[in-house]
Amino acid sequence: METIEPADVEKMRASGRKLFLVDVRNPDEYQEIRAKDAVLYPLPEFDADAVGEAFKAGDFDEEKIYVICRSGARSANAVGQLESVGVKAVNVTGGTLAWNAAGLPVENG
Repeated sequence: METIEPADVEKMRASGRKLFLVDVRNPDEYQEIRAKDAVLYPLPEFDADAVGEAFKAGDFDEEKIYVICRSGARSANAVGQLESVGVKAVNVTGGTLAWNAAGLPVENG
C-alpha cells in the first residue's frame, strides 16, 4: 500500500495541484477537525465504487485518491477497498492527528 506524509500532501496542494482528499472518519470527528478541503465518506458506509465515480467525475490533477482518517488504520482499510475496485489510492500516514500536529491547514464545524 502506498503511503504519503501529510506535509507532502499539503506541498502538492500548495503548488496548485487539485487533489481528491477523502476523510473516512465518522461525521462527529469530521465536524470537530479535518484537513482543509477533505471530503467526508465515513468508513461505516464507505462505497468504494461510489467514491471512485466521484473521483472520476471531478477535475483532479492526480490519478490517485488521498485517504485520511484519525491515525491511519481506517484509511488503510478504505485504500484497500478502493484498490480492490481498481482505483489508485494513497494512505495519508498518521492521519488527521499527524496533519494537525504538523500545523497544516484544518477546518472545523
